[in-house]
Amino acid sequence: MKINKEIFGRQDDKTAWLFTLSNGNGMSVSITNFGANIVNIMVPDQNGNLIDVALGYDNLDGYRVNHPMLGATCGRNVNRISNAEFMIDGSVYHLVKNRGQHNIHSDKDHGFHKVFYDYHLINDRLTMSYHSPDFETGFPGALDLTITYSLSEKNDLIVSYYATCTKKTLINITNHSYFNLNGHDNGDILDHEVFINASRFTPVDQDLIPTGQIEQVQFTPMDFTQPRKIRDVIDTDFTQLHLAGGFDHNFAINKPDCGIKLVASVFSPVSGLKMSIYSDLEGLQFYTGNTLNEPFGKGNTFYKKYGGLCLEPQYFPNAINTPSFRSPVFEKGQPFKTTTIYNFSNVKSKKI
Repeated sequence: MKINKEIFGRQDDKTAWLFTLSNGNGMSVSITNFGANIVNIMVPDQNGNLIDVALGYDNLDGYRVNHPMLGATCGRNVNRISNAEFMIDGSVYHLVKNRGQHNIHSDKDHGFHKVFYDYHLINDRLTMSYHSPDFETGFPGALDLTITYSLSEKNDLIVSYYATCTKKTLINITNHSYFNLNGHDNGDILDHEVFINASRFTPVDQDLIPTGQIEQVQFTPMDFTQPRKIRDVIDTDFTQLHLAGGFDHNFAINKPDCGIKLVASVFSPVSGLKMSIYSDLEGLQFYTGNTLNEPFGKGNTFYKKYGGLCLEPQYFPNAINTPSFRSPVFEKGQPFKTTTIYNFSNVKSKKI
């Protein structure tokens, strides 16, 4: 694997760098130390043509705004927290109300996707680190986060997270990339075939906050235990789809405690590309870009509704306030550790 480094932009006295990891198969992944945002994922399609399957921006200016959080590292907590508050050991912590009365993705204006990371290049690996001060965006404790990226010759993008904190705190960090296996600039994802290794999901209320129940996907449009084309189910007359305007739901992964496993896959019959996602976490948020309306994407691409999909390994949304969900609270010094692997293959490739 090779790593290239180039200037991506400047902000005040700081430089945003773009690091490009590449392997011998022609695949490459570009990540910036501004926000640890994934900018490009270039993969050979079934005809050997390189296509960029990650939605994003051409320069730092786009990531300074980035309302849809394209490619974003979400922290300290991804997804929703009801009433923008939570309690740990009797103390109540208040977050910004940025989705009605609730909180989403910690802080969309000052979260982990809008800070500068330190970086190190060690043995063909890119490591980014960030020190989050006590009570930054409302979370208790000073947290140290390290994210390590590597790219294998089997077209595995491996992303590992490690964090510890000086106080008992909430930690639930993941990446919020939007994928379009037809190419980031090539229409919608409705023809994509999705598999999710989950027989249950967490239904939501009118504010898209999980109700605390965990229901079976069988006999519903939420059943992706066999690959299904998105367009075949997204317009089904089903209350959960009406509430979200499509899919924006957490799935309870089968056998959650068995380590890193296949949690989902996506296949495009147009490009012949398949993306398989492996994770050691118990939840997976599936989002179909229902509110995408971003006219300033890469190459002046207008990312419209359903222009990309997200598959985000994580603890269940609002688990901090839901006693029936596994808690994402970590003791002082207790490490938060998780790995996500994105594998890319195509129908003519011998590498699966």
